[in-house]
Amino acid sequence: MKLYEARVNLRRFDEVAPLISAEAVFWFTDGTYRGIDAIKAAFEETWRKLHNEVYWLEDVDWIAVSDTVASCIYRFRWKADIDGKTYEGDGRGTTILRKEGTQWKIVHEHLSRFPK
Repeated sequence: MKLYEARVNLRRFDEVAPLISAEAVFWFTDGTYRGIDAIKAAFEETWRKLHNEVYWLEDVDWIAVSDTVASCIYRFRWKADIDGKTYEGDGRGTTILRKEGTQWKIVHEHLSRFPK
């Protein structure tokens, strides 16, 4: 997850893509994205809107781990410039990884707001 976090902050999807399964499904607050092309479009749209963004994870808790599948929950945080003003926010996330060959790949990510 540290590698994923670092690569997301590079803001180049070609750096992030090798960490994501071709079959991945991402659930974000604005929609569901299935497959690399849809996930890439969602990332790139976010990067167009958020300038100078920094994204990080806190309190990562590995809730299930086996030889082939692992899942963690965490708090995600971000800080970015939008229309010339600096904003920051957070939410909760779940990521499921699957071992594909010798590499761990994200097969599902779910980011959402904290309940009110």
